[in-house]
Amino acid sequence: MKTQRSEQLFADAQQIIPGGVNSPVRAFRSVGGHPRFIARAKGSRLYDVDGNSYIDYVLSWGPMILGHAPASVTKAIQQAVANGTSYGAPTELEIQLALMIREALPSMEQVRLVSSGTEAVMSAIRVARAYTKRDGILKFEGCYHGHSDYLLAKAGSGLTTLGIPDCPGVPEDFTKHTLTAPYNNVQVLEQLIRRHDRQLACVIVEPIAGNMGVITPSPEFLQALRKLTDAHGILLIFDEVISGFRVQYGGAQTLYGITPDLTILGKIIGGGLPVGAYGGAKDIMKMIAPSGPVYQAGTLSGNPLAVTAGIETLKRLKGKGVYAQLEDRSAALADGLGKAARKAGVPLTQTRVGSMMGAFFTAGPVVDWGSAKKSDTKAYAKFFHQMLDAGIYFAPSQFEAAFMSLAHTPRDIDRTLKAAQAAFKNL
Repeated sequence: MKTQRSEQLFADAQQIIPGGVNSPVRAFRSVGGHPRFIARAKGSRLYDVDGNSYIDYVLSWGPMILGHAPASVTKAIQQAVANGTSYGAPTELEIQLALMIREALPSMEQVRLVSSGTEAVMSAIRVARAYTKRDGILKFEGCYHGHSDYLLAKAGSGLTTLGIPDCPGVPEDFTKHTLTAPYNNVQVLEQLIRRHDRQLACVIVEPIAGNMGVITPSPEFLQALRKLTDAHGILLIFDEVISGFRVQYGGAQTLYGITPDLTILGKIIGGGLPVGAYGGAKDIMKMIAPSGPVYQAGTLSGNPLAVTAGIETLKRLKGKGVYAQLEDRSAALADGLGKAARKAGVPLTQTRVGSMMGAFFTAGPVVDWGSAKKSDTKAYAKFFHQMLDAGIYFAPSQFEAAFMSLAHTPRDIDRTLKAAQAAFKNL
């Protein structure tokens, strides 16, 4: 592959943008080499500035579940653009998207739209603190909930990729209110909640941990979360920024039958444009201004372009057989990768829920952040670059998920598996 133009752009970018990127994992630090600068995308493919094409399993870190530039979404966005890009005033579209979200996730009786997942998390925790009149937060090691100060403790994802255990610039006064526990460990969870129940406003969790390479929850873990938070008057917050509309139309809470008090959404509900949302029971959400005293505002909240893209995406996802197709294609890819690794004698532990997939270069089970970090990141880096050179784009980090879209074809999967067979042999 020719990569001279990407290399030059990365050199230029580093002179004007910190690290040359606007989100850290894009810099390829954990896998080495330089990032490919993308010129355009269509369907299952990315096309870089040097003219190379890639079968894409990053999908903008999850939102592009329909594939890139789907005709129905791009047409709707073009029509919306003609009416103006932002009004700073209410629109009927906001109501439509909120109703679609509530229909899919009935626990979200009322919904507030914002511009990012990080913003939604910050706002939901503020509401939880006001509602319970407590300050404490319990999160899980390796779960990433955005870059707000009090949630960067043991946050997995990009911090783990870059080897940053906790983030400088975050005052101790912020993090002293944040407790962390191992994911999937009911015993430690019970101990912490019983010891700190009077201080805890909420427990926040990714019901499917997508920010440490996809860790699936044990049934007893999510059940214990719901039971313990109920018993101690603590709000349970599901961060479904990744899993919402990805693993099922109603998200992980529908898949597992667990109802949280508050839910956070993003990614897919914006159809690839910046968006976030949080919502829950009316008696909690009525505390938000102007209904109540908890202030939260945003100039671009409910932006008509993002809302339009989200509506069109959700319409498509409601179609017959959509999630069955995603499941079939995802299973074919995961099964094929597993067989290729075994044949080559490469230790590989796979995790998957629907079209969210993880693969760790380790022989042991991966059930939490500690076991995820035992994966051979050097082996992953070699695998990543061999696949990239073959035109297959996986995440430039061991600790990120791979995703399937409706645009991926059996031919895409076959080509991916052939490249993987060669890559595993070289490992």
